[in-house]
Amino acid sequence: MSVTSENKPKTNLLGLDQEGLKQFCDSLGEKPFRAVQLERWIHRRGAKTFDEMTDLAKSFRAKLSQIAEIKGPEILCDKISADETRKWLVDVGNGNAVEMVFIPESNRGTLCISTQAGCAMNCLFCSTGKQGFNRNLTTAEIIGQLWHAEHTLRQSRGINDENERVISNVVLMGMGEPLQNLDAVVPALNLMLDDHAYGLSRRRVTVSTSGLVRQIDKLAERCPVALAVSLHAPNNELRDKIMPVNKKHPIEDLLAACQRYLKVAPRDFITFEYIMIGGVNDSSKQAKELVKLVEKVPCKFNLIPFNPFPGSGLERSSEENVKAFSSILNDAGIVCTVRKVRGDDIDAACGQLAGEIKDRTKLAEKRAQRQILIKEITKPQ
Repeated sequence: MSVTSENKPKTNLLGLDQEGLKQFCDSLGEKPFRAVQLERWIHRRGAKTFDEMTDLAKSFRAKLSQIAEIKGPEILCDKISADETRKWLVDVGNGNAVEMVFIPESNRGTLCISTQAGCAMNCLFCSTGKQGFNRNLTTAEIIGQLWHAEHTLRQSRGINDENERVISNVVLMGMGEPLQNLDAVVPALNLMLDDHAYGLSRRRVTVSTSGLVRQIDKLAERCPVALAVSLHAPNNELRDKIMPVNKKHPIEDLLAACQRYLKVAPRDFITFEYIMIGGVNDSSKQAKELVKLVEKVPCKFNLIPFNPFPGSGLERSSEENVKAFSSILNDAGIVCTVRKVRGDDIDAACGQLAGEIKDRTKLAEKRAQRQILIKEITKPQ
């Protein structure tokens, strides 16, 4: 890496994992241990400037300030729900903004982060997909969400000990399909897992996917963490309609990929996410079909009541249907939980994240077809 050009943009060290930092330091003629020092200052201590890094030589800090920076996300909006769920709107440039959400619970603190500006998957039940897609986020923009949230929350709670973390779990379930952006996601995952950065367990970092089969295999090779798969239907016919990705990666191929992933996964099961949409995928018959479908895949189900958003054209399942559906899965020996609705008063619930996206996928042209599909799947059988 050249460091002599005056016109070269500064390197944002926030987006470099330990290996990237070692290469950066090597380019400056510095020893590998400098990379660990930088990583600890940036991620464990939340340093925003090189002047804060008091155990680095002044000459090194001066050199860094000329060629590098620690550029965190610009926060456009910060909202706190009545249930203390917190949502940030993050500027990612050129009129685009993404959202991240912190969900506090008695025994954990979970951060839901975004990996793309928008989403190209166009699932019918998702507000993000309705907005279209602009671009992949960089590693700095992905890990920057965790960096900002962790250190902002520590400060608000008066926590000064770098070993005391507020965020115990991270889920890549915000805006975007993480597996479409693996080259940026994997270094971010490395930082989440690194003891010199956030020190999270592989079991406590979850990547969610709509079902990109080949990318699931690549994640298994590069950085296997907990995997959550958006299933949402018990058969290909229905899944084709509500999740266009299924036409390219049908359920049979997806389940086979899940079986392969389990060989290296940190957990001995796959989590299947299942949005409960009233009159669409929530009948007892469909629950029984689902039991048969996954009988050879060690799994647990997370049932998610659909969270309406403007123009969705879909409704949330009734509590009675959700309970009946859950009982059928439980009676079949499948661990099944029903996700509590959190942060819906600030549009921070699952499926509601939208941000502000300048669409590059001409999704507006597809909206008429979207409405046709919604009418088709919601009509009385």
